[in-house]
Amino acid sequence: MSTTLIEQTVGFVKQSMSANDSGHNWFHIERVWKTARTIALGEQVNLLVVELAALLHDIADSKFHNGDETIGPRMANEWLLQQHVPADIREHVVNIVAHISFKGGNQADTFFSPELAVVRDADRLDAIGALGIARAFHYGGFKNREIYDPAIQPDLQMSREDYKKNTAPTINHFYEKLLLLKDRMHTETGKQMAIQRHLFMEQFLEQFYQEWEGKR
Repeated sequence: MSTTLIEQTVGFVKQSMSANDSGHNWFHIERVWKTARTIALGEQVNLLVVELAALLHDIADSKFHNGDETIGPRMANEWLLQQHVPADIREHVVNIVAHISFKGGNQADTFFSPELAVVRDADRLDAIGALGIARAFHYGGFKNREIYDPAIQPDLQMSREDYKKNTAPTINHFYEKLLLLKDRMHTETGKQMAIQRHLFMEQFLEQFYQEWEGKR
């Protein structure tokens, strides 16, 4: 059942996300899915839960649905019900979909599991490093945000609602989210993978500021 279920879920996700921007499309899901499977090798987890959650984690990203965080979990639940997935697996996957995202505001987790840790680390790894830089500027362009404005400082004290409404330049996003993720990894594999990606972002920012000032 699990192989067929995964294959069917891949098809469902590809179709559902066909209109998404390139930073949040099927290729993002595929990368997170592959990375989650890599991380899971070193963890005691239910691999079926990990794979389903990785595939469904962005099925309806709230950023593209007026901030509504209920659509994604609901769509995941409906899909899994249609596939007659056992209730315990379905509920676990839906909980991961509902709680995976970085929401800002230093919110405490209200749900946690080893499977969530694996999928969350995989998702966060795709938000940093070279891919993270590319995705950040792509999304900033999609939202018509400035690249950088020295007069607008990063806000590290935003509430959850402030974070959702934030329209600051893309460079600020590095400080408000991306550079924070290395120290928020849960798994040992995730922590190790994050080190080089984090360093790459630091090097990028150093080069960026030098070029901005006309020094390189």
